[in-house]
Amino acid sequence: MIQFYAPDIESELTLPEEEARHCIKVLRTRSGDVIEVIDGKGYRFSCRLTDDNPRHATVEIETKTAVPLSWSTKITVAVAPTKNMDRMEWMVEKLTEIGINRIIPLHCRYSERKEIKIDRLQRIAVSAMKQSLKTVLPEITPMRSFNEVIQSSDAEQKFIAYCDPSIPRKLLSCEYRPVADSVLILIGPEGDFSKEEISSAITAGYMPISLGENRLRTETAAFNACDTIHIINQLKQ
Repeated sequence: MIQFYAPDIESELTLPEEEARHCIKVLRTRSGDVIEVIDGKGYRFSCRLTDDNPRHATVEIETKTAVPLSWSTKITVAVAPTKNMDRMEWMVEKLTEIGINRIIPLHCRYSERKEIKIDRLQRIAVSAMKQSLKTVLPEITPMRSFNEVIQSSDAEQKFIAYCDPSIPRKLLSCEYRPVADSVLILIGPEGDFSKEEISSAITAGYMPISLGENRLRTETAAFNACDTIHIINQLKQ
């Protein structure tokens, strides 16, 4: 199945130009053909193409189907962006593929990158959403400070993953409870969270955790944490 992304398809009945070009120029779709369109908000539309103009292809909606998420726990990963953006882009792609609700770029004391443009990350998330046949686009927020994130989260379970062996921690796979409605996991930069950040998070109610004995890159740690949540939830079901 090929999915096209049009966030305003229901009100505008038009494919965005990039999607229209791919539909008409690359896939050779013509007026009268039926295509599948998603809005990134949980709906899939079966649409009949009414105008095959590659700049503003228009459709008429034949059916609208609600497609629920395949996981029940709202998952947020707050992660310090890597210096190499290719690694950050890989992370967004893979987290979107396996399923995530929100990604928060996190500014920490030892962050390698102090600002980030999320436009390209959002485009990568759209592509991964379409490829993995999902209908909900994960939210990617602007960069937020460590203190802002730990103080503002209302997640039912909150974890901070770090490498510092001098501060006791337990395995995420042992501490996560699959009955939670929402979970937030903090992933630090390559230089790890500072001791002060770890202490602040624990004081704010975050559970200190490890992702295992292996030393992981930031983007791998984020993927590992999210996948662990999914696997535990699946075993519970």
